[in-house]
Amino acid sequence: MSEETILDRIVARRRLDVAEAKANVPAAALKARLDGAPPAIDFVARLRADAPMAVIAEVKRASPSKGDIAPGIDAAEQALRYAAGGAAGISILTEPTWFKGTLDDMLRARLALETMGAARPGVLRKDFIVDPYQVIEARAFGADAVLLIVASLDDAALAELLAASRALGMEPLVEVNNAAEMGRALAAGATLVGVNNRDLRTFSVDLGTTDRLAAMAGQGVLLAALSGISTRADVERFEAAGAGAVLVGEALMVADDPGAKIRELRGLASVTPRAAVRP
Repeated sequence: MSEETILDRIVARRRLDVAEAKANVPAAALKARLDGAPPAIDFVARLRADAPMAVIAEVKRASPSKGDIAPGIDAAEQALRYAAGGAAGISILTEPTWFKGTLDDMLRARLALETMGAARPGVLRKDFIVDPYQVIEARAFGADAVLLIVASLDDAALAELLAASRALGMEPLVEVNNAAEMGRALAAGATLVGVNNRDLRTFSVDLGTTDRLAAMAGQGVLLAALSGISTRADVERFEAAGAGAVLVGEALMVADDPGAKIRELRGLASVTPRAAVRP
């Protein structure tokens, strides 16, 4: 029997969390909230609009590998900083135990961006999605996309969650960490694939992961590089490998000026920031 990994522990806890959420708010009641949810935009199109390289900026209070990063951060205020800096997407961690996130973080961030209209960054629910109920939650709380982690799903669950996401107008970001997972993602029909340079089984980081897997993506797939990205040189490396987006978390969470850091990553350090938006 294989040893339990960090990912195994997180997913097991999330299954318990989902069961508790269903007991408190049954799926039928949650679906009834969808009509009042903030409208979605096309997350993939929003990323492509920032070609050749879009930045998905992440709101992350803590992680299993780093512990507390910015536990007291206001998610809505951080989202506004990211938007002003030119982020095409904003990833909101909603896992509560290890990452100290909430669905309310995501809703508040989404509502704070409302004044930007269709030009706003797309909002990604970053979590360990194992049940269609979580997809409904994501849309009800303002997400434009959800993360699906291939390592935590069998093929049937991956197909089910892809379909559930698309039925609600959200194209998922499908995360992979090795060639076998990339093959499974592509076979399932993923069009937005994120190569995680961090192995969620051990939380070790290898930036070469994206380099090795990028060529498998093929035409029609938007490739994103995830984790371990902190400099303009990292962004240039992954653009050269074929990525059209990067997801950056910790480097932005600890930056004195997250907007300036985003402009630096995009190679636009001298560009005047967008006007600040307020909730």
